[in-house]
Amino acid sequence: MEQLGNKDTGGEEKMGEGRIVTLIGAKLAKEGEEFIFLGPSKKCEECRLKNACMNLELDRRYKIEKVRNEIKHECFIHEDGALVVEVRESSMPVAIDATYAFKNSKFVFEPPNCKASDCELFDACHPTGLKEGDRCTILEVVGEASSGCKEGRVLKMVAMRREGK
Repeated sequence: MEQLGNKDTGGEEKMGEGRIVTLIGAKLAKEGEEFIFLGPSKKCEECRLKNACMNLELDRRYKIEKVRNEIKHECFIHEDGALVVEVRESSMPVAIDATYAFKNSKFVFEPPNCKASDCELFDACHPTGLKEGDRCTILEVVGEASSGCKEGRVLKMVAMRREGK
């Protein structure tokens, strides 16, 4: 939640809790856009802004919550330069065992030991952006999984977010 213009900041805007300030290519810098941070390019090593750019966690999914358009920075990777943005780890749809699918419940993510990579639900059971052992909160129970599990598990689709590091 953002707070604007309170007395403590002299009218300056405060950044929302859980947001991270980073840089992203100007063409990609759109509020609501989601991306997975795949790490730096070799060209990034030469950049004086690399620490501001590479402050995200590898293989995590982020959502752009605010674009700060004041200054466009030169970038060796993005031809149109880079803009400062505020991001937050995004929620994601995940298929989990139905017995654990309760709104606001917290749990440790353990992907199923499943080898059926051709299953329609494989990506939902093994979502990019979550890793084994991540502490998560279920934000919403979306409903039944769209198709049956090839291994006979009873699954529900949930929207969930990783909690902290």
